[in-house]
Amino acid sequence: MYPEKKFNIYKEVMADEIVVYLSGELDLSVAAEMRSDLEPFINQTKRALTLNLKDLKYIDSTGIGILVSILKTRDALQAPFGVEEIPPKINRLFDITGISQYIHPIEGSSERKEEII
Repeated sequence: MYPEKKFNIYKEVMADEIVVYLSGELDLSVAAEMRSDLEPFINQTKRALTLNLKDLKYIDSTGIGILVSILKTRDALQAPFGVEEIPPKINRLFDITGISQYIHPIEGSSERKEEII
């Protein structure tokens, strides 16, 4: 039997938006994997980029640094970026570190959810 991966990334690419679903534990040991998986999408300005954290169980300072880096890059490109479905424990960490004020869902992402359901 293969051991279950502790971190997984699933990408949903649509015409106007890329949604990246993160699950498991985002820490130093998987930071390079996440960066390389997201790199092709971070600089795409024609599509909104949304990170869905619903199934993320843990994030360390390295993971937070990656989020801040993506936020800064997308902001510099004036490209839409959002974070949605943040678990309460992780949201509390975002509050403590002060990044909560900068991460939020993209307007209209609730419309996408309604269409999926």
